Amino acid sequence: MSKLGNLGARLHRGEISYDFVGKRKIWYGVSILITITAIVGLAVRGLNMGIEFKGGAVFTTPTHMSTSVTQAENYAKDASGHEAIVQKLGNGSLRIQIAGIDTGQSDRIKQELAQDLKLNPEKLAADLVGPSWGQQIANKAWEGLGIFMVLVVIYLAIAFEWRMAIAALVALIHDITITTGIYALVGFEVTPGTVIGLLTILGYSLYDTVVVFDSLKEQTRDITKQTRWTYSDIANRSINGTLVRSINTTVVALLPVAGLLFIGGGFLGAGTLNDISLSLFVGLAAGAYSSIFIATPLVADLKEREPAMKALTKRVMAKRAQAAAEEDLAADRADDSEDAAPAVVGPRNQPASRTRGRGRPSGKRR
Repeated sequence: MSKLGNLGARLHRGEISYDFVGKRKIWYGVSILITITAIVGLAVRGLNMGIEFKGGAVFTTPTHMSTSVTQAENYAKDASGHEAIVQKLGNGSLRIQIAGIDTGQSDRIKQELAQDLKLNPEKLAADLVGPSWGQQIANKAWEGLGIFMVLVVIYLAIAFEWRMAIAALVALIHDITITTGIYALVGFEVTPGTVIGLLTILGYSLYDTVVVFDSLKEQTRDITKQTRWTYSDIANRSINGTLVRSINTTVVALLPVAGLLFIGGGFLGAGTLNDISLSLFVGLAAGAYSSIFIATPLVADLKEREPAMKALTKRVMAKRAQAAAEEDLAADRADDSEDAAPAVVGPRNQPASRTRGRGRPSGKRR
């Protein structure tokens, strides 16, 4: 068995564990700090909305263009008077996006761009995107997100309980906030592909959370009938029992996404892949983090407020205190018995001297 598999088996059996729930205040603090950073990024820099949401024109050149990205940006800015976003695609063509222009401006800009790029205007493809279409996409995305959240809360409240539904909802909001904040800080363009990526990561995040919740639900049946474990103890065991599984599934999912983001978008220059790959990469990592460090500890916090769980915690703590006191008493008695034992000087268990007869000294017989 591999070392990771052996570690997972020992975690599942409870032979070793890490106190995730006991250190939940640390995780809460880290999450709050990351979330505040993401919100500040959104407030200060804002999202770089793509042309699909703002409206404008997209010009695509033929393949194997010798013009650099910087030159194309300058040509587009001079022709339109607006900032342009230029991407070099994998086949060597250029994709030039100019936001905030209408149809009449698009025709004029196309002619000027073709002249600057030394192209036949007919070979410069132009697509005009209206802002109303982008607004419809944004509205549909918000509707889909709202419906998804409502269905998630209803399902988890029925399948598990309302506390788990609240914890899962907080984890999902946490993941979305961090992902959108990273987009604002990095400056990547937000496109319909980004929206698809955001909706996709919610499923991954919810999957990891439900796996831990299912284990927690199974282990906490008839929890009040025992006095060995508190609810937080069992929640911590559930996290440790599914830890390696969560890590494995997350790593397997991140590997192809990392290939899209770093190889496809970075080395191959396929900038359109960045739209969806960044949201998937950040969202998958944040989802795995929130399912371990946010959702389950938050459920434990909510459950420990119940009167039954408070009474259970008192019984468990009292039993543990009694067991510790008995161990200390036994140890003290053992120390006292050792101190009271008489000291033995000289060799012990020395055999008695042997004589040849009673009352007669040893020696030769006369």
